Amino acid sequence: MNTVILEVATLADTLADAARAMESVTAADAPAQAHIAFATPALLWQVLTAKRWALLRALTGAGPVSLREAARRVSRDVKAVHGDVHALLDAGLLDRTDDGKIVFPYDAVHVDFMLRAA
Repeated sequence: MNTVILEVATLADTLADAARAMESVTAADAPAQAHIAFATPALLWQVLTAKRWALLRALTGAGPVSLREAARRVSRDVKAVHGDVHALLDAGLLDRTDDGKIVFPYDAVHVDFMLRAA
């Protein structure tokens, strides 16, 4: 399964994890998981609003679709979906194909963060 893991991590932690992974894992052994890190939980929830989650859910397994088709699948205005698509493209959650369609390239999303006392 091609899973993306969304996590809350500092840039230093993310770079350290990447360095460790490159030292210890060969390409053949690498898991089929992508990691996207957000600096804070607030930033994670700012990017992944309820409407954007619904859009990701509608695009899971759909393959490349046009912006208009994506809007139709979530029963929303094309202009509003356009803004959400660009936010998800900027975050690395969506990709754009050569012919301009959008695609969610993952089969699953795993969100990983911990809430601690202040």
